[in-house]
Amino acid sequence: MVQFRIEECIVSVERGDITQIRADAIVNPANSRLIMGGGVAGAIKRAGGPVIEEEAIQRAPVAVGEAVATTAGRLGAKYVIHAPTMARPVMDTNLTNVEKATTAALNVARELRVLSIAIPGMGTGVGGVPVREAAQTMIGAIRRHLSEGTHPEVHFPDLYRRRVEQRIRIRFAVASLFSLCCEVVMLME
Repeated sequence: MVQFRIEECIVSVERGDITQIRADAIVNPANSRLIMGGGVAGAIKRAGGPVIEEEAIQRAPVAVGEAVATTAGRLGAKYVIHAPTMARPVMDTNLTNVEKATTAALNVARELRVLSIAIPGMGTGVGGVPVREAAQTMIGAIRRHLSEGTHPEVHFPDLYRRRVEQRIRIRFAVASLFSLCCEVVMLME
């Protein structure tokens, strides 16, 4: 695990399943319909139970740039924040949507007064956004959010650590995110 600070915020990059990270809220990079099929959403649904999706769908549709919170079912977190990066399931997305979704998730976290939040790579799965570019965009959104006076602890987990069929791709993704965060740390020193 690597930790660094952005202002008063502690940012951690760690290997592990987002559903197992100890945080007040975890973020689901959703689609606007809030259907939790595969990827991060599917893992959250499997670990936390179908109640999360049932509650989310009652609040759908949610536009890109907005976010809603649900309970977290059987997860250790208090909330799941659903922040769409795409309008429909399984479609490409872009950095603008990554920025909007990250900002929306952070805004909901502030409204909920959470002290810690776990955010996966927004748009980096089926959305097709390169991990490095997504991480830079997400860190930019966190910096802007912090300038508004909110200082949650932020975790960037590697959801797929245990999935053999995605091991090579995700090792690269985690290494890229880890490398980017190390670059950010060096720039800040």
